[in-house]
Amino acid sequence: MDHPEKHLGLNLIVIFVFASCWLAAPAVAQSDWPYVGGDAAGTRYSTLAQINRKNVKSLEVAWTFHTGGLKEGINSAIQCAPIVVEGVMYLTGVDLTVFALDPATGKELWRFNPQRTRDLGLRNRGVAFWSDGKKNGERRVILAVPDGKMFSLDARTGKPDPRFGRDGVVSLRDGIERDIEKTTYGVSAAPAIYQNLIVLGFSVSEGFVSAPGDIRAFDVRTGKPVWRFKSVPGPGELGHDTWLNGGWKDRGGTNAWGGVRIDQKYGIVFAGLGSANYDWYGGDRPGDNLFANCVIALDARTGKRVWHYQVVRHDLLDYDNPSAPTIVTIRKGSNKGGRRIEAVVQGTKTGHLWVFERKTGKPLWGVEEREAPKSDVPGEWTSPKQVYPMLPPPLVRQGFTEDEVTNVSPEATAYVKERVKQLRYGPIYTPPSERGTIFMPGYHGGATWSGVAYDPTTNWAYINVNDMACLVGLKPAQEKPGMYNINGKLFGILKDQSGLPAVKPPWGYMMTVDLASGAIKWKKPFGVWPGAEKFGLKETGTENFGGAIVTAGGLVFIASTMDAKFHVFDKTTGEKVWEYQLPAACYAQPVTYSVKGRQYVVIACGGGGKPGTPTGDAYVAFALPSSKQMAEK
Repeated sequence: MDHPEKHLGLNLIVIFVFASCWLAAPAVAQSDWPYVGGDAAGTRYSTLAQINRKNVKSLEVAWTFHTGGLKEGINSAIQCAPIVVEGVMYLTGVDLTVFALDPATGKELWRFNPQRTRDLGLRNRGVAFWSDGKKNGERRVILAVPDGKMFSLDARTGKPDPRFGRDGVVSLRDGIERDIEKTTYGVSAAPAIYQNLIVLGFSVSEGFVSAPGDIRAFDVRTGKPVWRFKSVPGPGELGHDTWLNGGWKDRGGTNAWGGVRIDQKYGIVFAGLGSANYDWYGGDRPGDNLFANCVIALDARTGKRVWHYQVVRHDLLDYDNPSAPTIVTIRKGSNKGGRRIEAVVQGTKTGHLWVFERKTGKPLWGVEEREAPKSDVPGEWTSPKQVYPMLPPPLVRQGFTEDEVTNVSPEATAYVKERVKQLRYGPIYTPPSERGTIFMPGYHGGATWSGVAYDPTTNWAYINVNDMACLVGLKPAQEKPGMYNINGKLFGILKDQSGLPAVKPPWGYMMTVDLASGAIKWKKPFGVWPGAEKFGLKETGTENFGGAIVTAGGLVFIASTMDAKFHVFDKTTGEKVWEYQLPAACYAQPVTYSVKGRQYVVIACGGGGKPGTPTGDAYVAFALPSSKQMAEK
């Protein structure tokens, strides 16, 4: 489930657009970036190679665009990855106003303000584009927001389509059987398009009262509902027997808050689902709780289940599947005689990278079941066993022991060792307790909504991960007798006395995995945790949100870290080949495209978010110098 945040700050968003020189440019193979994930498969791979290892260090500022819309006390972190379609860039601003820009100059073409009224702490991660495929035909920009509304805008003018819903807007709360007026229900991820359908995953509350997390599809022209997949099965439905003692009734969560991905070839919707509510105590929902924490495949035309695989059973630690799976084709052997494996890849908060055969859901490398730690909280039910992929190996540490206690300073070591004496800890899946449980990976992963990028030329997947311990303690819930909820004094990232994570660094990585072999090829800490410099620490890794893109120019572009740096890695070696100090941290994914033969890379910097770093309201473009400027140098 997605989490609202509140934070005071100077909200600043900056988009850096990187363009290479006009001279010596190779033929442009991919000019637009029509989906948030680059393509419908979400690979975030670009064939553009104009910006490459040799010239990336020459990037400089090109233009700046301010969105406005700041409100004091609202943490308005921009997590939007723009799309570029038919020579126009579409993105959202601080207050989720949609802007159309000239992607070469940053000049505003139009804007549309959705007039948000509720759930202001939740984010938007992008818009979708639909076309009827006809020259000079219909073009629509689809925006779905956390308020529980969806808009269809004329892509040329920004005006709502009067045929869509009621005057261009659909109330997504309509048609939900239970009363959800006072709880979160809306969309933070970009919509997905399949033919004439819009498919949405939803953000809902993870408290005691929660809305259904069903995946839903709508007609792109009219906004009318077409199908709905029930993520909590009722009597007589597949998976109902995994909810004991009536725990399915009025259940919320089990939602695809990270969005969905659609295989356009086979017409299959793929989603990673989150945990059932309440996140931290499941005594009222005994059983493994399908389809919570599943990777699931649905028929895009009907919403009927094709396959599912549950990666966490009876989740008690907010171990959602935080992103939509990436659709990949893995090539084994030579290009001519080799075998092609059509698959999907899911990064998880547990620090695993699951790879499934696309049509069947069979794990590519097999699975091991292991006994799971049991809860000592009255009334709780824990699943006897959890599942682990045989490959790739875990991306982050799998549990907490005293050997993991920080070594940043003698004082920090002593402080943390004394504190953990009072707490429960152990291997991954050690459940919440009343005295407080240290669990690792934490509730921000492992992997996050940042997702997985994929280079089809090498079979390498690129993913950024967090590697920190968190703390959760429970207490009896006064508002719901017989239940337990979070003890606020025993909740959050486990830290030392100076505010640094309480485990040994590194605390965040950029890494790549060969999906043909399951081997980790390189793993690099990136970013410096604010305050770590005074201990002489470098590249500690930080908590990070917002994913990477990979290009034919041999580069991986990612921001995501708390120190507001933009990082560029050699995609083969992991060597950092360029770094830039941004005016605000960027918890968003970059994009790349070209205009008139000139390549650009764009990163939105909004700060704020879960790390609570300073924020802002500008889109800034970076470019390599023009051929004339390069000649003068």
